[in-house]
Amino acid sequence: MNNPISLVIVSHSRLVAQGVADMATQIVTDAVPIAWTGGASDGQLGCNADAIYDAITSVWSPAGVAIFVDMGSTELNSEVAIDMLSPEKAKVVRIIDAPLVEGVIVASYKAVAGGSLKQVELAANELNHAGG
Repeated sequence: MNNPISLVIVSHSRLVAQGVADMATQIVTDAVPIAWTGGASDGQLGCNADAIYDAITSVWSPAGVAIFVDMGSTELNSEVAIDMLSPEKAKVVRIIDAPLVEGVIVASYKAVAGGSLKQVELAANELNHAGG
C-alpha cells in the first residue's frame, strides 16, 4: 500500500481518546498511523492546540490526515493546530464531521483498504445521515 491516510483522535478525555485509538489500532494494526490526544496537562478534562499539533505532525502523511473530535473546543483547537502547520501540510488535513467512535472505526476500515482522505471523509459523514 502507498502512503495511507493517518488518523488523529481528539477528546476532552485522555481515557476516551486512548480507548478509541486502541479500538482503531486493533482494526488496522500498524497499517494506518494513528495518534491521539486528550485531557488537560493536569489530568482533568480539556484539550489544547499544541498537543493536537504534535499529534498531527507525529502521523502526518502526504495522503492526508483525518482528525476526529468529540465536541466543542476540540474542534476549535484542532482548527488552531491546523493553522499552525505549513500551508503545504495543512491542505491535506481535515476535521471529519462524524460521531467520534463510529467515525474512527469507519475511517479505520476505509483507510486500511487504501481509501483516500476524501473517501474516508465521505464514509464517515454518511454516519450523520444513517438511521436518523
